[in-house]
Amino acid sequence: MVKDTSKIVEELGLSPDFKTFYSENKDYMVKKDLSQLLDELIAKYDLKKSQVIRAAEMSEVYAYQIFSGLRVPERKKLLCLAIAMKLSLDEVQTLLKCAGYSTLYVKLPFDSIVLYGVCKKLSVVEINEILYEYGLETLG
Repeated sequence: MVKDTSKIVEELGLSPDFKTFYSENKDYMVKKDLSQLLDELIAKYDLKKSQVIRAAEMSEVYAYQIFSGLRVPERKKLLCLAIAMKLSLDEVQTLLKCAGYSTLYVKLPFDSIVLYGVCKKLSVVEINEILYEYGLETLG
């Protein structure tokens, strides 16, 4: 059961009240927290957290706190994890939304470089090199 986001937004605008809208669309609402989604993606791709953490260039303690749900990472750190996991663009965007962050936007220089890196399956280090070359903040 999948309903396109634009269709849900259209229905929201046409709905006489929120209660009706919600009762008709509650099954399409995101109900996972960030740590659950990360665990699902780790399992989906048969990854080891330790390998992802190394590839993300992150502190082990900090990363394990993210995976356990003790911490919500800043946007850049979440991007590092997504890049290390070699997620698809849709999965990266979903991860960002789940954490309450804006999705990658191609018209922003930082975001466009990260988008390029995600699409080309570049590493965190490779993306950081491009960001540095263009005088932008790195992922960390």
